[in-house]
Amino acid sequence: MKITRLIAIAAACLCPFLANAEERGTKDEAQTMVERGLAHIKKVGEPQAFKDFSDPNNKEWHIKDVYLFCYDFKAVNTCHGANEKLIGKDLSELKTADGQLLIKNLVKIASEKESGWISYEWSHPQTKKIEPKQAYVKRIPGVNGLIGAGVYR
Repeated sequence: MKITRLIAIAAACLCPFLANAEERGTKDEAQTMVERGLAHIKKVGEPQAFKDFSDPNNKEWHIKDVYLFCYDFKAVNTCHGANEKLIGKDLSELKTADGQLLIKNLVKIASEKESGWISYEWSHPQTKKIEPKQAYVKRIPGVNGLIGAGVYR
């Protein structure tokens, strides 16, 4: 009886963490979404693709807590899967919780290396807590811009 009760207590304690883990995207999912996003841009063009990526009801471009974002190399947002109000805004001075100039760093990665990962601290939209996050970005071929997706670690 004691073991059954302990298992039930342990399960009750772990369930919130397990549910939370299922809602979080992985690095592989973020990188795959960026690659799929690039293929979509090539297929339908930037204006339509950016509109698709920014539509919060389009489940193809919103998996768990992973969504796409796009910036030109002047740090102006061109698509955003979590906040359409950012589109068209110059975010060159946007700082992370740990003080990095996030968009400038994303642009640097995409323009100099073509693709790569960055680690930073960011507020999780659901928990509102500052958490470690990583984003994968890749240059959009033939364009002075990038596409990316991030995951909370």
